[in-house]
Amino acid sequence: MAPEVQARLASEHPKWRRKTGACPACVQSALLQVLLERGDAALHASIQTTWPLDSEAAFGVLPTPLRLHADPRYTGRGVTMAMVDSAFYPHPDLVEPTNRIRAWVDAIVEPARAIFFEPDERPRWPGWDSAHPSQWHGTMTSCAAAGNGRLSHGLYRGLASEADLVLVQTRGPDGHIGNDVIERALRWLLVHAKDLALRVVSLSVGGDPVVPLSGNPVDAAVASLIEAGVSVVAAAGNDGQRRLVPPATAPSALTIGGLDDKNNFDHREMELWHGNYGESDGGAPKPELVAPSIWVAAPVLPGTEVAREAIKLFSRRAGNDKAIEARLAELKLVTPDYQHVDGTSFAAPLVSSLIACMLQANPKLTPRIIRDVLIAAARPVPGAPKERQGAGAVEAGQAIALALREKHGFLAGRALSPHITPPGVTFILHDHDVREVRVAGSWDAWRSPGLAMTLVEPGLWQARIDSLPPGRHLYKFLLDGTRWLDDPDNPSKVPDGFGRLNSVLTI
Repeated sequence: MAPEVQARLASEHPKWRRKTGACPACVQSALLQVLLERGDAALHASIQTTWPLDSEAAFGVLPTPLRLHADPRYTGRGVTMAMVDSAFYPHPDLVEPTNRIRAWVDAIVEPARAIFFEPDERPRWPGWDSAHPSQWHGTMTSCAAAGNGRLSHGLYRGLASEADLVLVQTRGPDGHIGNDVIERALRWLLVHAKDLALRVVSLSVGGDPVVPLSGNPVDAAVASLIEAGVSVVAAAGNDGQRRLVPPATAPSALTIGGLDDKNNFDHREMELWHGNYGESDGGAPKPELVAPSIWVAAPVLPGTEVAREAIKLFSRRAGNDKAIEARLAELKLVTPDYQHVDGTSFAAPLVSSLIACMLQANPKLTPRIIRDVLIAAARPVPGAPKERQGAGAVEAGQAIALALREKHGFLAGRALSPHITPPGVTFILHDHDVREVRVAGSWDAWRSPGLAMTLVEPGLWQARIDSLPPGRHLYKFLLDGTRWLDDPDNPSKVPDGFGRLNSVLTI
Protein backbone atom coordinates (compact mmCIF):
# COMPACT_ATOMS: atom_id res chain seq x y z
CA MET A 1 0.00 0.00 0.00
CA ALA A 2 1.08 3.56 -0.66
CA PRO A 3 2.34 5.34 2.49
CA GLU A 4 -0.56 7.81 2.51
CA VAL A 5 -3.05 4.92 2.42
CA GLN A 6 -1.32 3.26 5.38
CA ALA A 7 -1.35 6.59 7.19
CA ARG A 8 -5.09 7.03 6.66
CA LEU A 9 -5.85 3.52 7.90
CA ALA A 10 -3.74 4.17 10.99
CA SER A 11 -5.50 7.48 11.58
CA GLU A 12 -9.00 6.05 11.26
CA HIS A 13 -8.19 2.88 13.25
CA PRO A 14 -5.67 3.87 15.95
CA LYS A 15 -5.38 0.33 17.32
CA TRP A 16 -4.63 -1.13 13.89
CA ARG A 17 -1.24 -2.69 13.22
CA ARG A 18 -0.09 -3.34 9.69
CA LYS A 19 1.11 -6.85 10.49
CA THR A 20 -2.48 -7.88 11.29
CA GLY A 21 -3.67 -7.07 7.77
CA ALA A 22 -6.86 -5.17 6.89
CA CYS A 23 -10.20 -6.04 5.39
CA PRO A 24 -10.57 -5.25 1.65
CA ALA A 25 -13.38 -2.73 2.21
CA CYS A 26 -11.26 -0.70 4.67
CA VAL A 27 -8.37 -0.67 2.20
CA GLN A 28 -10.66 0.27 -0.69
CA SER A 29 -12.24 3.04 1.35
CA ALA A 30 -8.85 4.46 2.32
CA LEU A 31 -7.67 4.32 -1.30
CA LEU A 32 -10.82 6.10 -2.43
CA GLN A 33 -10.38 8.85 0.17
CA VAL A 34 -6.75 9.40 -0.76
CA LEU A 35 -7.65 9.77 -4.42
CA LEU A 36 -10.52 12.13 -3.60
CA GLU A 37 -8.12 14.33 -1.66
CA ARG A 38 -5.98 14.66 -4.77
CA GLY A 39 -8.96 16.19 -6.60
CA ASP A 40 -11.34 15.24 -9.39
CA ALA A 41 -8.70 15.27 -12.12
CA ALA A 42 -6.39 12.91 -10.25
CA LEU A 43 -9.29 10.63 -9.37
CA HIS A 44 -10.37 10.43 -13.00
CA ALA A 45 -6.82 9.87 -14.22
CA SER A 46 -6.16 7.14 -11.67
CA ILE A 47 -9.25 5.20 -12.68
CA GLN A 48 -9.11 5.69 -16.42
CA THR A 49 -5.40 5.48 -17.15
CA THR A 50 -4.31 2.83 -14.67
CA TRP A 51 -7.05 0.35 -15.57
CA PRO A 52 -6.78 -2.57 -14.98
CA LEU A 53 -6.49 -2.17 -11.24
CA ASP A 54 -3.32 -1.29 -9.38
CA SER A 55 -2.47 -0.40 -5.79
CA GLU A 56 -3.61 3.20 -6.29
CA ALA A 57 -7.02 2.39 -7.78
CA ALA A 58 -8.00 -0.94 -6.28
CA PHE A 59 -11.65 0.00 -5.93
CA GLY A 60 -11.99 0.29 -9.72
CA VAL A 61 -15.30 2.14 -9.86
CA LEU A 62 -16.96 4.71 -7.64
CA PRO A 63 -19.60 3.35 -5.27
CA THR A 64 -23.06 4.13 -6.65
CA PRO A 65 -24.33 6.32 -3.75
CA LEU A 66 -21.21 8.48 -3.99
CA ARG A 67 -21.32 8.95 -7.76
CA LEU A 68 -25.02 9.88 -7.67
CA HIS A 69 -24.60 12.31 -4.73
CA ALA A 70 -27.24 10.37 -2.82
CA ASP A 71 -28.57 11.46 0.57
CA PRO A 72 -27.18 8.82 2.98
CA ARG A 73 -30.16 9.18 5.33
CA TYR A 74 -32.46 7.37 2.88
CA THR A 75 -31.94 3.74 1.85
CA GLY A 76 -35.43 2.60 0.76
CA ARG A 77 -36.30 1.25 4.20
CA GLY A 78 -39.99 0.28 4.41
CA VAL A 79 -40.46 0.32 0.61
CA THR A 80 -41.06 -2.76 -1.58
CA MET A 81 -39.59 -2.86 -5.09
CA ALA A 82 -40.27 -5.44 -7.80
CA MET A 83 -37.46 -6.38 -10.17
CA VAL A 84 -38.65 -7.87 -13.47
CA ASP A 85 -35.75 -9.61 -15.22
CA SER A 86 -34.56 -12.87 -16.77
CA ALA A 87 -33.81 -14.90 -13.59
CA PHE A 88 -32.26 -14.42 -10.14
CA TYR A 89 -30.00 -15.82 -7.43
CA PRO A 90 -30.49 -15.20 -3.66
CA HIS A 91 -27.27 -13.23 -3.33
CA PRO A 92 -25.80 -12.44 0.13
CA ASP A 93 -26.20 -8.73 -0.64
CA LEU A 94 -29.98 -9.34 -0.62
CA VAL A 95 -30.44 -11.99 2.07
CA GLU A 96 -27.79 -11.28 4.72
CA PRO A 97 -27.89 -10.48 7.56
CA THR A 98 -31.68 -10.30 7.07
CA ASN A 99 -33.57 -11.67 4.08
CA ARG A 100 -35.18 -8.83 2.10
CA ILE A 101 -36.64 -10.97 -0.70
CA ARG A 102 -40.38 -10.98 -0.05
CA ALA A 103 -41.30 -13.22 -2.98
CA TRP A 104 -39.97 -15.01 -6.04
CA VAL A 105 -42.34 -15.16 -9.00
CA ASP A 106 -42.17 -17.32 -12.12
CA ALA A 107 -44.09 -15.44 -14.82
CA ILE A 108 -43.05 -17.86 -17.55
CA VAL A 109 -45.86 -20.26 -16.66
CA GLU A 110 -49.60 -19.58 -16.86
CA PRO A 111 -50.77 -18.75 -14.28
CA ALA A 112 -47.70 -17.21 -12.68
CA ARG A 113 -46.53 -19.08 -9.59
CA ALA A 114 -44.94 -17.52 -6.53
CA ILE A 115 -43.07 -18.47 -3.36
CA PHE A 116 -43.20 -16.05 -0.42
CA PHE A 117 -40.50 -15.66 2.22
CA GLU A 118 -40.09 -14.25 5.72
CA PRO A 119 -37.15 -12.07 6.89
CA ASP A 120 -35.65 -14.95 8.90
CA GLU A 121 -35.86 -17.44 6.00
CA ARG A 122 -33.16 -18.44 3.57
CA PRO A 123 -35.02 -18.01 0.24
CA ARG A 124 -34.94 -20.92 -2.18
CA TRP A 125 -36.81 -21.59 -5.42
CA PRO A 126 -36.55 -24.07 -8.32
CA GLY A 127 -33.12 -23.74 -9.93
CA TRP A 128 -31.88 -21.12 -7.47
CA ASP A 129 -28.43 -22.75 -7.27
CA SER A 130 -28.06 -23.80 -10.91
CA ALA A 131 -25.60 -20.95 -11.69
CA HIS A 132 -27.40 -20.66 -15.04
CA PRO A 133 -26.23 -17.74 -17.21
CA SER A 134 -29.76 -16.30 -17.19
CA GLN A 135 -29.42 -15.65 -13.43
CA TRP A 136 -26.49 -13.30 -13.96
CA HIS A 137 -28.52 -10.39 -15.33
CA GLY A 138 -31.29 -10.38 -12.74
CA THR A 139 -28.84 -10.80 -9.89
CA MET A 140 -26.80 -7.89 -11.20
CA THR A 141 -29.75 -5.52 -11.63
CA SER A 142 -31.35 -6.35 -8.28
CA CYS A 143 -28.09 -5.92 -6.36
CA ALA A 144 -27.09 -2.76 -8.26
CA ALA A 145 -30.40 -1.27 -7.13
CA ALA A 146 -30.92 -2.75 -3.67
CA GLY A 147 -27.87 -4.76 -2.63
CA ASN A 148 -26.35 -3.84 0.73
CA GLY A 149 -22.79 -4.54 -0.42
CA ARG A 150 -22.47 -7.40 2.05
CA LEU A 151 -19.49 -8.95 0.25
CA SER A 152 -17.71 -5.57 0.12
CA HIS A 153 -18.49 -4.61 3.73
CA GLY A 154 -21.02 -2.07 2.42
CA LEU A 155 -18.79 -0.29 -0.09
CA TYR A 156 -20.63 -1.42 -3.23
CA ARG A 157 -24.20 -1.05 -2.04
CA GLY A 158 -27.14 0.18 -4.08
CA LEU A 159 -29.16 3.28 -3.20
CA ALA A 160 -32.08 1.21 -1.84
CA SER A 161 -29.95 -1.04 0.35
CA GLU A 162 -32.73 -1.57 2.90
CA ALA A 163 -35.69 -1.97 0.53
CA ASP A 164 -37.69 -5.19 0.31
CA LEU A 165 -37.78 -7.01 -3.04
CA VAL A 166 -40.05 -9.08 -5.24
CA LEU A 167 -38.07 -10.94 -7.93
CA VAL A 168 -40.05 -11.76 -11.08
CA GLN A 169 -38.51 -14.24 -13.53
CA THR A 170 -39.44 -13.84 -17.22
CA ARG A 171 -36.89 -15.69 -19.37
CA GLY A 172 -38.27 -18.80 -21.06
CA PRO A 173 -36.29 -22.01 -21.71
CA ASP A 174 -35.56 -20.81 -25.25
CA GLY A 175 -34.07 -17.56 -23.95
CA HIS A 176 -36.94 -15.43 -25.26
CA ILE A 177 -38.78 -12.83 -23.16
CA GLY A 178 -42.11 -12.19 -24.85
CA ASN A 179 -44.73 -9.51 -24.37
CA ASP A 180 -47.15 -12.10 -23.02
CA VAL A 181 -44.74 -12.99 -20.20
CA ILE A 182 -44.04 -9.34 -19.36
CA GLU A 183 -47.78 -8.63 -19.26
CA ARG A 184 -48.34 -11.67 -17.03
CA ALA A 185 -45.61 -10.43 -14.67
CA LEU A 186 -47.17 -6.98 -14.45
CA ARG A 187 -50.68 -8.33 -13.92
CA TRP A 188 -49.47 -10.57 -11.10
CA LEU A 189 -47.81 -7.58 -9.46
CA LEU A 190 -51.01 -5.56 -9.80
CA VAL A 191 -53.07 -8.26 -8.07
CA HIS A 192 -50.59 -8.54 -5.17
CA ALA A 193 -49.49 -4.89 -4.97
CA LYS A 194 -51.54 -4.04 -1.90
CA ASP A 195 -50.55 -7.11 0.12
CA LEU A 196 -46.86 -6.58 -0.68
CA ALA A 197 -47.02 -2.79 -0.15
CA LEU A 198 -45.48 -2.55 -3.63
CA ARG A 199 -44.46 0.98 -4.68
CA VAL A 200 -41.90 0.55 -7.48
CA VAL A 201 -41.50 -1.83 -10.44
CA SER A 202 -38.19 -1.93 -12.32
CA LEU A 203 -38.22 -3.50 -15.80
CA SER A 204 -34.83 -4.47 -17.23
CA VAL A 205 -36.36 -6.46 -20.07
CA GLY A 206 -37.43 -5.74 -23.62
CA GLY A 207 -40.31 -7.48 -25.31
CA ASP A 208 -41.39 -7.93 -28.91
CA PRO A 209 -41.78 -5.04 -31.38
CA VAL A 210 -45.44 -4.13 -31.89
CA VAL A 211 -47.12 -2.26 -34.74
CA PRO A 212 -49.04 -0.13 -34.14
CA LEU A 213 -47.84 0.82 -30.66
CA SER A 214 -51.22 1.90 -29.37
CA GLY A 215 -53.29 -0.59 -27.44
CA ASN A 216 -50.58 -3.18 -26.77
CA PRO A 217 -51.25 -5.17 -23.57
CA VAL A 218 -47.90 -4.45 -21.91
CA ASP A 219 -48.46 -0.71 -22.01
CA ALA A 220 -51.98 -1.22 -20.67
CA ALA A 221 -50.64 -3.31 -17.76
CA VAL A 222 -48.12 -0.57 -16.95
CA ALA A 223 -50.92 2.01 -16.91
CA SER A 224 -52.95 -0.14 -14.50
CA LEU A 225 -50.04 -0.37 -12.06
CA ILE A 226 -49.48 3.38 -12.12
CA GLU A 227 -53.20 3.95 -11.59
CA ALA A 228 -52.83 1.77 -8.48
CA GLY A 229 -50.05 4.03 -7.15
CA VAL A 230 -47.04 1.99 -8.28
CA SER A 231 -44.24 3.75 -10.18
CA VAL A 232 -42.95 1.81 -13.21
CA VAL A 233 -39.45 2.28 -14.63
CA ALA A 234 -38.28 0.72 -17.91
CA ALA A 235 -34.91 0.44 -19.65
CA ALA A 236 -34.73 2.10 -23.05
CA GLY A 237 -32.46 -0.51 -24.71
CA ASN A 238 -28.85 -0.50 -25.81
CA ASP A 239 -28.66 -0.25 -29.60
CA GLY A 240 -28.42 3.53 -29.96
CA GLN A 241 -31.31 3.47 -32.43
CA ARG A 242 -34.60 5.26 -32.77
CA ARG A 243 -36.45 2.11 -31.78
CA LEU A 244 -38.32 1.24 -28.61
CA VAL A 245 -40.16 -1.93 -27.66
CA PRO A 246 -42.57 -2.60 -24.78
CA PRO A 247 -42.39 -1.82 -21.92
CA ALA A 248 -40.22 1.20 -22.84
CA THR A 249 -43.05 2.38 -25.11
CA ALA A 250 -45.55 2.75 -22.25
CA PRO A 251 -46.61 6.42 -22.05
CA SER A 252 -46.99 6.34 -18.28
CA ALA A 253 -43.71 4.51 -17.55
CA LEU A 254 -40.48 6.33 -16.85
CA THR A 255 -38.19 5.19 -19.66
CA ILE A 256 -34.50 5.53 -18.80
CA GLY A 257 -31.71 6.02 -21.30
CA GLY A 258 -27.97 5.62 -20.81
CA LEU A 259 -25.34 8.01 -19.45
CA ASP A 260 -21.55 7.75 -19.33
CA ASP A 261 -20.39 9.92 -16.42
CA LYS A 262 -16.76 8.84 -17.01
CA ASN A 263 -16.69 7.38 -13.49
CA ASN A 264 -15.96 10.77 -11.90
CA PHE A 265 -17.66 13.83 -10.41
CA ASP A 266 -17.09 16.32 -13.24
CA HIS A 267 -20.46 17.04 -14.85
CA ARG A 268 -18.72 18.71 -17.77
CA GLU A 269 -17.40 15.34 -18.91
CA MET A 270 -20.79 13.61 -18.98
CA GLU A 271 -21.99 12.30 -22.32
CA LEU A 272 -24.82 10.11 -23.49
CA TRP A 273 -24.35 6.37 -23.72
CA HIS A 274 -25.71 4.59 -26.80
CA GLY A 275 -29.25 3.96 -25.54
CA ASN A 276 -32.36 3.68 -27.67
CA TYR A 277 -34.87 6.49 -28.01
CA GLY A 278 -38.18 7.16 -29.74
CA GLU A 279 -41.80 7.87 -28.91
CA SER A 280 -44.54 6.39 -26.77
CA ASP A 281 -47.79 5.21 -28.32
CA GLY A 282 -49.11 8.73 -27.74
CA GLY A 283 -46.19 10.28 -29.59
CA ALA A 284 -44.44 11.65 -26.48
CA PRO A 285 -40.62 11.55 -26.71
CA LYS A 286 -38.73 8.95 -24.69
CA PRO A 287 -36.57 8.54 -22.63
CA GLU A 288 -37.65 10.93 -19.91
CA LEU A 289 -34.29 10.68 -18.10
CA VAL A 290 -30.83 9.18 -18.41
CA ALA A 291 -28.79 7.49 -15.67
CA PRO A 292 -25.36 5.82 -15.44
CA SER A 293 -25.28 2.78 -17.71
CA ILE A 294 -21.56 2.06 -17.57
CA TRP A 295 -19.07 1.69 -14.70
CA VAL A 296 -21.87 0.38 -12.47
CA ALA A 297 -20.67 -1.92 -9.67
CA ALA A 298 -22.57 -5.20 -9.30
CA PRO A 299 -21.80 -8.70 -7.93
CA VAL A 300 -20.23 -11.60 -9.75
CA LEU A 301 -22.74 -14.47 -9.89
CA PRO A 302 -21.63 -17.03 -7.23
CA GLY A 303 -21.01 -20.59 -8.34
CA THR A 304 -20.08 -19.69 -11.91
CA GLU A 305 -16.83 -20.23 -13.74
CA VAL A 306 -16.23 -16.46 -13.65
CA ALA A 307 -16.56 -16.48 -9.84
CA ARG A 308 -14.06 -19.32 -9.53
CA GLU A 309 -11.65 -17.66 -11.96
CA ALA A 310 -11.94 -14.33 -10.11
CA ILE A 311 -10.70 -15.93 -6.89
CA LYS A 312 -7.71 -17.43 -8.69
CA LEU A 313 -6.89 -14.19 -10.52
CA PHE A 314 -6.90 -12.05 -7.39
CA SER A 315 -4.85 -14.64 -5.58
CA ARG A 316 -2.23 -14.44 -8.33
CA ARG A 317 -2.48 -10.66 -8.29
CA ALA A 318 -1.68 -10.64 -4.58
CA GLY A 319 1.55 -12.38 -5.56
CA ASN A 320 2.34 -9.54 -7.98
CA ASP A 321 1.67 -11.64 -11.09
CA LYS A 322 1.31 -8.98 -13.82
CA ALA A 323 0.31 -11.54 -16.44
CA ILE A 324 -3.27 -11.64 -15.16
CA GLU A 325 -4.02 -7.90 -15.52
CA ALA A 326 -5.42 -8.15 -19.04
CA ARG A 327 -7.79 -10.93 -17.97
CA LEU A 328 -8.98 -8.87 -14.98
CA ALA A 329 -9.75 -6.01 -17.35
CA GLU A 330 -11.50 -8.33 -19.80
CA LEU A 331 -13.79 -9.66 -17.07
CA LYS A 332 -14.26 -6.11 -15.68
CA LEU A 333 -13.44 -7.40 -12.20
CA VAL A 334 -13.24 -4.91 -9.34
CA THR A 335 -12.77 -7.41 -6.49
CA PRO A 336 -13.16 -11.22 -6.40
CA ASP A 337 -16.87 -10.61 -5.70
CA TYR A 338 -17.73 -7.57 -7.86
CA GLN A 339 -17.33 -6.36 -11.40
CA HIS A 340 -18.49 -3.32 -13.32
CA VAL A 341 -21.33 -3.65 -15.81
CA ASP A 342 -23.01 -1.63 -18.54
CA GLY A 343 -26.39 -1.27 -20.23
CA THR A 344 -29.60 0.70 -19.77
CA SER A 345 -30.86 -2.38 -17.95
CA PHE A 346 -28.72 -1.06 -15.07
CA ALA A 347 -29.69 2.59 -15.53
CA ALA A 348 -33.37 1.76 -14.94
CA PRO A 349 -32.77 -0.03 -11.59
CA LEU A 350 -30.68 2.92 -10.38
CA VAL A 351 -33.65 5.23 -10.97
CA SER A 352 -36.00 2.67 -9.37
CA SER A 353 -33.79 2.55 -6.28
CA LEU A 354 -33.81 6.34 -6.11
CA ILE A 355 -37.62 6.30 -6.20
CA ALA A 356 -37.60 3.88 -3.25
CA CYS A 357 -35.45 6.38 -1.31
CA MET A 358 -37.81 9.22 -2.27
CA LEU A 359 -40.75 7.19 -0.97
CA GLN A 360 -38.97 6.53 2.31
CA ALA A 361 -38.46 10.29 2.61
CA ASN A 362 -42.09 11.02 1.70
CA PRO A 363 -44.46 8.02 1.49
CA LYS A 364 -47.30 10.23 0.20
CA LEU A 365 -45.65 10.75 -3.19
CA THR A 366 -47.72 9.54 -6.16
CA PRO A 367 -46.22 8.21 -9.41
CA ARG A 368 -47.11 11.49 -11.13
CA ILE A 369 -45.43 13.62 -8.48
CA ILE A 370 -42.40 11.33 -8.52
CA ARG A 371 -42.11 11.79 -12.28
CA ASP A 372 -42.38 15.58 -11.94
CA VAL A 373 -39.79 15.68 -9.14
CA LEU A 374 -37.27 13.55 -11.03
CA ILE A 375 -37.64 15.70 -14.14
CA ALA A 376 -37.36 18.93 -12.13
CA ALA A 377 -34.20 17.68 -10.40
CA ALA A 378 -32.47 16.37 -13.55
CA ARG A 379 -29.30 17.96 -14.90
CA PRO A 380 -29.21 18.39 -18.72
CA VAL A 381 -26.28 16.73 -20.48
CA PRO A 382 -24.36 19.47 -22.31
CA GLY A 383 -24.59 19.30 -26.09
CA ALA A 384 -26.82 16.20 -26.16
CA PRO A 385 -30.09 16.24 -28.15
CA LYS A 386 -33.17 16.46 -25.97
CA GLU A 387 -34.88 13.60 -27.78
CA ARG A 388 -32.16 11.25 -26.52
CA GLN A 389 -31.81 12.52 -22.93
CA GLY A 390 -35.25 13.85 -21.99
CA ALA A 391 -34.85 16.14 -18.98
CA GLY A 392 -31.26 14.99 -18.49
CA ALA A 393 -29.18 13.03 -15.99
CA VAL A 394 -30.86 11.92 -12.78
CA GLU A 395 -29.74 13.81 -9.65
CA ALA A 396 -30.37 11.67 -6.58
CA GLY A 397 -29.70 14.17 -3.80
CA GLN A 398 -31.70 16.91 -5.48
CA ALA A 399 -34.64 14.57 -6.16
CA ILE A 400 -34.85 13.50 -2.52
CA ALA A 401 -34.60 17.12 -1.40
CA LEU A 402 -37.57 18.02 -3.62
CA ALA A 403 -39.48 14.96 -2.39
CA LEU A 404 -39.00 16.11 1.20
CA ARG A 405 -40.28 19.59 0.34
CA GLU A 406 -43.57 18.02 -0.73
CA LYS A 407 -44.18 17.40 3.00
CA HIS A 408 -44.15 21.12 3.70
CA GLY A 409 -46.71 22.93 1.58
CA PHE A 410 -45.57 26.44 2.47
CA LEU A 411 -42.19 25.71 0.81
CA ALA A 412 -43.77 24.97 -2.57
CA GLY A 413 -42.32 27.30 -5.18
CA ARG A 414 -39.72 28.76 -2.81
CA ALA A 415 -35.99 28.71 -3.43
CA LEU A 416 -33.96 25.71 -2.34
CA SER A 417 -31.20 25.84 0.26
CA PRO A 418 -29.02 27.84 0.30
CA HIS A 419 -31.30 30.82 -0.43
CA ILE A 420 -29.13 33.86 -1.23
CA THR A 421 -30.54 37.37 -0.77
CA PRO A 422 -28.84 40.77 -0.33
CA PRO A 423 -29.17 40.64 3.49
CA GLY A 424 -27.67 37.15 3.80
CA VAL A 425 -27.96 33.40 3.19
CA THR A 426 -30.68 31.07 4.54
CA PHE A 427 -29.96 27.37 4.98
CA ILE A 428 -32.80 24.82 5.16
CA LEU A 429 -32.74 21.12 6.07
CA HIS A 430 -35.51 18.53 6.36
CA ASP A 431 -34.92 15.88 8.99
CA HIS A 432 -37.48 14.43 11.39
CA ASP A 433 -35.02 12.25 13.31
CA VAL A 434 -32.45 14.68 14.70
CA ARG A 435 -32.46 16.80 17.85
CA GLU A 436 -29.83 19.37 16.87
CA VAL A 437 -28.45 20.72 13.58
CA ARG A 438 -25.57 23.14 13.01
CA VAL A 439 -23.99 24.64 9.89
CA ALA A 440 -20.21 24.69 9.64
CA GLY A 441 -18.30 26.29 6.79
CA SER A 442 -15.08 27.57 5.35
CA TRP A 443 -16.12 31.23 5.91
CA ASP A 444 -14.79 30.97 9.49
CA ALA A 445 -12.31 28.11 8.92
CA TRP A 446 -14.92 25.55 10.04
CA ARG A 447 -14.80 26.93 13.57
CA SER A 448 -16.75 24.92 16.14
CA PRO A 449 -19.57 24.87 17.18
CA GLY A 450 -20.87 26.43 13.94
CA LEU A 451 -24.19 28.15 13.26
CA ALA A 452 -27.17 26.68 15.15
CA MET A 453 -30.28 25.88 13.10
CA THR A 454 -33.78 26.44 14.48
CA LEU A 455 -36.66 23.96 14.26
CA VAL A 456 -39.39 26.05 12.61
CA GLU A 457 -41.87 23.18 12.27
CA PRO A 458 -41.66 19.42 12.77
CA GLY A 459 -38.76 18.15 10.67
CA LEU A 460 -37.89 21.55 9.17
CA TRP A 461 -34.66 23.26 10.31
CA GLN A 462 -33.57 26.75 9.28
CA ALA A 463 -30.63 29.12 9.90
CA ARG A 464 -29.44 32.41 8.46
CA ILE A 465 -25.99 33.98 8.17
CA ASP A 466 -25.39 37.61 7.24
CA SER A 467 -22.78 39.38 5.17
CA LEU A 468 -20.65 36.59 3.77
CA PRO A 469 -17.84 37.94 1.57
CA PRO A 470 -18.00 37.39 -2.18
CA GLY A 471 -16.42 34.18 -3.41
CA ARG A 472 -16.68 30.43 -3.06
CA HIS A 473 -17.53 28.95 0.34
CA LEU A 474 -17.78 25.30 1.42
CA TYR A 475 -20.20 24.13 4.09
CA LYS A 476 -21.88 21.13 5.68
CA PHE A 477 -24.54 20.27 8.26
CA LEU A 478 -23.59 18.61 11.56
CA LEU A 479 -26.40 16.41 12.88
CA ASP A 480 -26.61 15.76 16.65
CA GLY A 481 -22.94 16.65 16.96
CA THR A 482 -21.83 13.36 15.37
CA ARG A 483 -22.87 13.03 11.70
CA TRP A 484 -21.84 15.26 8.80
CA LEU A 485 -24.23 15.77 5.86
CA ASP A 486 -23.78 17.83 2.69
CA ASP A 487 -26.79 20.02 1.85
CA PRO A 488 -29.33 17.74 0.06
CA ASP A 489 -30.97 20.80 -1.58
CA ASN A 490 -27.73 21.97 -3.17
CA PRO A 491 -26.46 20.03 -6.22
CA SER A 492 -23.13 21.91 -6.25
CA LYS A 493 -20.63 19.72 -4.39
CA VAL A 494 -16.92 18.88 -4.22
CA PRO A 495 -15.04 16.04 -2.48
CA ASP A 496 -14.33 16.82 1.18
CA GLY A 497 -11.12 14.80 1.44
CA PHE A 498 -12.72 12.14 3.63
CA GLY A 499 -14.58 10.10 1.03
CA ARG A 500 -17.68 12.29 1.13
CA LEU A 501 -18.78 15.68 -0.21
CA ASN A 502 -18.92 19.34 0.79
CA SER A 503 -21.63 21.66 -0.52
CA VAL A 504 -20.54 24.77 -2.44
CA LEU A 505 -21.99 28.23 -1.88
CA THR A 506 -20.97 30.98 -4.30
CA ILE A 507 -21.65 34.62 -3.39
